[in-house]
Amino acid sequence: MPLRHVLCAILLGALIMNHTDTTMAATKGEAAAPHTAAAFIQRELAKGRQPNRLIHEKSPYLLQHAFNPVDWYPWGDAAFARARELNLPIFLSIGYSTCHWCHVMAHESFDDPEIAALLNANFICIKVDREERPDIDQIYMAAAQALTGGGGWPLSVFLTPKLKPFYAGTYFPPEPRYGQPGFRTVLTSLHELWASQQDKVLNSAEQITAHLRESLTAAATSAAELDEALLAKAVAQFAASFDQQYGGFGQAPKFPRPVTYTFLLRQYLRTGEQRALDMVTTTLDRMAAGGMYDHLGGGFHRYATDQQWLVPHFEKMLYDQAQLAVSYLEAFQLTNQARYAEIARQTLDYVLRDLTSPEGGFFSAEDADSPKPDKPAEHGEGAFYLWSKKEIDTLLGPKMGPIFDFHYNILADGNINHDPQDEFGNSNILHTDHSLEETAKHFKLSVPEAAKLLAAARHTLFQARTSRPRSHLDDKVVTAWNGLMISGLAKGAMVLDEPRYLAAAQKAAGFILVTLRDEKTNTLLRRYRDGAAGLEAQLDDYAFLSQGLLDLYEASSDIRWLQAAEALTAKQLELFWDEANNGFFDTTAISSNRILRMKSQYEGAEPGGNAVAAMNLLRLSEMTGQSGWAERARRTIASVGALIQTQPVIMPRMLAALALQLTPPQQIVIAGNPAEAATQALRREVYSRFLPNAILLFADNSPNQATMAARLPFLKNMQPINGQAAAYVCQNHTCNLPVTTPRELAARLDRK
Repeated sequence: MPLRHVLCAILLGALIMNHTDTTMAATKGEAAAPHTAAAFIQRELAKGRQPNRLIHEKSPYLLQHAFNPVDWYPWGDAAFARARELNLPIFLSIGYSTCHWCHVMAHESFDDPEIAALLNANFICIKVDREERPDIDQIYMAAAQALTGGGGWPLSVFLTPKLKPFYAGTYFPPEPRYGQPGFRTVLTSLHELWASQQDKVLNSAEQITAHLRESLTAAATSAAELDEALLAKAVAQFAASFDQQYGGFGQAPKFPRPVTYTFLLRQYLRTGEQRALDMVTTTLDRMAAGGMYDHLGGGFHRYATDQQWLVPHFEKMLYDQAQLAVSYLEAFQLTNQARYAEIARQTLDYVLRDLTSPEGGFFSAEDADSPKPDKPAEHGEGAFYLWSKKEIDTLLGPKMGPIFDFHYNILADGNINHDPQDEFGNSNILHTDHSLEETAKHFKLSVPEAAKLLAAARHTLFQARTSRPRSHLDDKVVTAWNGLMISGLAKGAMVLDEPRYLAAAQKAAGFILVTLRDEKTNTLLRRYRDGAAGLEAQLDDYAFLSQGLLDLYEASSDIRWLQAAEALTAKQLELFWDEANNGFFDTTAISSNRILRMKSQYEGAEPGGNAVAAMNLLRLSEMTGQSGWAERARRTIASVGALIQTQPVIMPRMLAALALQLTPPQQIVIAGNPAEAATQALRREVYSRFLPNAILLFADNSPNQATMAARLPFLKNMQPINGQAAAYVCQNHTCNLPVTTPRELAARLDRK
């Protein structure tokens, strides 16, 4: 960061800190919202509370703030015009509905009449749901990171009336705590600064914006410089930060990062480098054994606050379930270890049970906080998931209770050894403390007997848990995340041979394409909620949905999904392609009210839109014969070449795209009636293997085959052999003789 910007940050920070002391105190979290936004609104209206203008929004996050005394605006022209009219700075608050510290700041500050009065008098206040508007979040998160060196949510940014940032932070306590300035003091200081030194503030904002604009221009590199050595360098960098004992990368807190597993598993397949596989399997094992995993209901919590994966932040996000299900499925394909298949199955079942809308789309998240079962008027983090030993022993009885307590380390005084907010008390988080074999040996049982008893115990506790008040459900349907979930279910259907998952993926895809796509223009919308679709879709909506549709084609052989993916990718190129520097912008050119058009340069909880787009283009070039799309993929990868050469670990999914580009293409064609058992047997043989570089095509002697053969002529003559389903394995567009049995196909696929 240039020195002049550092000085700007220090200047503003010093003015604020001069009004504070460093007194620290504990803070308490705010009560979570009820299970749905609609229930929350009804309850607040029944109390006689008056809503602000956010009451007209669809976002569950914005609706959570619709009864604050703060005079909130949604992001839009009305707020900007008011700021310009009154010459007032903008206070921009960005969060999401299942964000714990967003709840805390809402309770402590936005519900406080005195703080609300300060905000209303001196600022134009805007609320943004980062999940609805990742474009806005991305711009101002970059500003916060440039100014402070960190980021997170809630994101608190102060802007000029022209939307340029001049001060930023995340959570501010109402009074000074944790070495942070109090929010009251921040507001007072910035108001005084705006009133007395507005020229300096405006100059600082201009410099910060210029810095952000400059940072977007990353030098591309030639494709020749992106080679196998870069992939090996990335493995070494991941190994340097790998936690050998507990898995994961770095220390606490620990986040699952499926894009990393995607790359490392592919690199293991390419090179046989054992540590690439070991880093993934160790991490997957430790996460599934720890409190990160919901041992009763399936699915993963957002992240672990400790190094051991024991104490999670209890929210559950759709994008985590989708990607982690794929990670466990791919680990199962590579290792044939049944435990990975079971975790994937339970995760997908959780989504179908608890995150699926009646229309077939998938909801976004469940909150970390919920009412306490014994004190419903109070809310706490993880209350839905925590147990006392007395509860468990009462429910399970004297025979089953001790076995369960031993296996999951259930203790009378609680098993939580990392409780910085002192909020868990004597509670227990279910985590596997002893292996099934150790538990069986300890109680002189056979392993099957122990497994049966533990399964029965989990079922008993799961049923008991259903009577507890649940966490708030963020029931908006986001196109991008639904694309990821369609991929997860399609792969689950293939690998686990589970028709339910295929049916759910098809229903979701149909819902998205009908409800969130304009059929005339083939443009997407980003969000559906409460019967209405809205918000302009962004790059990740197009790229993630296209990926899901490609995976759904390979799972179903239904050409309409391939055709939809091809059409959406063509529209994506039209709307987002950067003609000057290659790659894709995250937003369209026609969008208003943004000071920058961003390109993501880091892959964290979600894959990068450019990386997924590059992989889609490579796959589609082989599936449709559009060789020009492979060139677009190459240019997309090269557009971030300078970044990934220096720090390859910041974009693991892009590394996976590079690996796919460097690998000679493989096509597998299954010729036969999809309804016949022999055809299905050949498909299952393909699905049982980890073949990330293979393109799966189908020849069913229908008009669909003729449609595809018009662009892929080699498909025309691929037919069953003597009326029997056949498989053709082609490498770099050269095909071997067809085989007709799963055993022959296995030998062909396993040939190095």
